[in-house]
Amino acid sequence: MNTPPPSRAAPVPLPVAHYENFPVASLLCPAPLRAPIAALYAFARTADDLADEGAATSSQRLADLHAYRAELQAIAGGGAPGPRWMAVFAPLAAALRSHDLPLPLLHDLLDAFEQDVRMTASGATYPDRAALLDYCRRSANPVGRLLLHLYGVRDEIALARSDAICSALQLINFWQDLSVDLPRARHYLTDADCAAHGVRRGDLAALRRTPESDALVLDCAAWARALMLQGAPLVHQLPGRAGWELRLVVQGGLRVLDKVQALAGASLLARPVLRAPDWLRMLARAARM
Repeated sequence: MNTPPPSRAAPVPLPVAHYENFPVASLLCPAPLRAPIAALYAFARTADDLADEGAATSSQRLADLHAYRAELQAIAGGGAPGPRWMAVFAPLAAALRSHDLPLPLLHDLLDAFEQDVRMTASGATYPDRAALLDYCRRSANPVGRLLLHLYGVRDEIALARSDAICSALQLINFWQDLSVDLPRARHYLTDADCAAHGVRRGDLAALRRTPESDALVLDCAAWARALMLQGAPLVHQLPGRAGWELRLVVQGGLRVLDKVQALAGASLLARPVLRAPDWLRMLARAARM
């Protein structure tokens, strides 16, 4: 694995400042990979903020994401980062040079953020689970594949398991954040699932909890759990600290699902969060994997 030339100091990535349920570039991560992982996180987090935070219009968000994509293309071609996102793209440029990161995966993330903006602006919904998983393929799965690239893991079974874990994490985030997303016209409960459970979009938009909405949320949580368990054997394919990091990621996702399912559908009204006792339980479960 290449390293940056000794005459060039590697830029310092942005700190991880957002609340997260899952570890990001923690002490369990192999020390040589903390900087590139933090650089990838900063790239994705900043793009997500451009798509989702503040009071910008959808056209402004799309313009910012277009400029962000142009900056990515510029540094990938060897250009110097511009001043607006210097703290993001200087570390990312170093990671691209030192680890030969697959550029299409970074573009996939930006595609997903742009899709989010467009769908939120129009109030569009996903027709079925296949369409939602296609979104996850671009919004979440690239992160796992980038990490596997850094770890030097390339085989197809590992990639498929990584995709299952990352899609599960994305779905878990959706089912955890229903009370936040629905008032903002962000719809991740699919048309097909709503129809199957007899749930009306108007009730969801009003955060009106019903027996039907409870069954819908629990069904979606069970789907996410099945995906996570499908990918969980990947923890045994990663060496040392990386495998332990992934154990905590998997157990973090499963613990959030425990809370969603324990609420029996009430996550439509309130966002479950992990607290200190939950982390102790996650550590114990990770040790038993």
